Amino acid sequence: MAAARTRPGTAAPWCAAVLVVLTLLALLTGCGGGGSGAAVVPAGPGAPAVQSVLDRQAAALLHRDETAFLADVDPGFRDRQRQVFRNLAQVPLASWSYRVTGVGPDGDAGGGGDRALARVQVGYRLTGYDTSAVTSDAELTLVRRGGRWYVAGDRHDAQQLWDQGPVRVVRGAHSLVLGTDGPAALRTYADAADRAVPAVGRAWGNGWSGRVVVEVPSSLARMAALLHAAPDTYRGIAAVTTGELGGSSGAPADRVIINPEAFGELSAFGRQVVLTHETTHVATRAATTATTPLWLSEGFADWVGYGGTGRTARQDAPELSRDVATGRAPRNLPSDAGFGTTAGGLAQAYEGAWLACRLIAADWGDAKLTELYRAAGTGGSLDTHLRAVLGTGLDDFTARWRAYVQRELA
Repeated sequence: MAAARTRPGTAAPWCAAVLVVLTLLALLTGCGGGGSGAAVVPAGPGAPAVQSVLDRQAAALLHRDETAFLADVDPGFRDRQRQVFRNLAQVPLASWSYRVTGVGPDGDAGGGGDRALARVQVGYRLTGYDTSAVTSDAELTLVRRGGRWYVAGDRHDAQQLWDQGPVRVVRGAHSLVLGTDGPAALRTYADAADRAVPAVGRAWGNGWSGRVVVEVPSSLARMAALLHAAPDTYRGIAAVTTGELGGSSGAPADRVIINPEAFGELSAFGRQVVLTHETTHVATRAATTATTPLWLSEGFADWVGYGGTGRTARQDAPELSRDVATGRAPRNLPSDAGFGTTAGGLAQAYEGAWLACRLIAADWGDAKLTELYRAAGTGGSLDTHLRAVLGTGLDDFTARWRAYVQRELA
């Protein structure tokens, strides 16, 4: 299983119930943990034989040749594969591939030379958006009939959107929205993403694609299935972003995945902040590493999200405002642990992080805030980076932040 770091996103104080935007800057593609757990040992067809079958299927899918695609599918599995093929009809695929990583006996079927289990890495690229393949793991069951091998079943570590129904596609100026709803509903996401991308570009600058891919499943349960998780994990969470932490510019493009149930409860303002926040994570992903404190990455994303809205600190930090009013102002910058989705004071962590970044921009300038973000991802201590970029140490900065919180929220 690929190493993962969970990075929660912005609390949404514009809702009656606090809705948390969780950003998973983790390589969710390519993770293990699903499937039957059968050992992969030499048996049945060799990997080259299976690879040949799957190469034909990949070529047929890219050429939109349904007959050729189904020619290597067992009759009992054909209806399902036909539907998936048709669900992909509108998806702009630049590539599709299967890479066989092992072939062994099908333990669920009690073995036998006419059935086999192949472990496969499935990869795809979206035209105009992905520079490298987005990958996921699957197990494919194969059966032999008349001396020929056919695909007869599959188990995926996580669903893809096209496993859930026909995918509709809406293209924006800077965005690509994939969903299972109608184009009119998806257009609202594209419009918001198109507003988000220039705002993020002004704050972060160049060095990222300037494009964003948004996936919109039809329900919370289906959103969780895309992330290989239980629905309760994302209940009340408006959106997540997947991507490779600290990845190079050639790493797979991030995906912003929407929870339509929580997202639908937000105001138009809240929805825009969410998509701008998530797009910020797309832009900053390559510069974000395990050494980047969450208060900086999440506070920066909120700083971009709230930028230019003309709202006051008290409007956008209502939980901290109440704490300050009752004599419970924070003493320390939010810790990484404070951003856990079950942590007490979650909203205050996001609000405090946003105010820390707002302070840096106000007292040192927007460019220094961006410079600090980039420096923090290179390793070393935060105190060292604060001194080098802002000319002040962590203790002094924390004291200035405490005073700023009191002043802005009193």
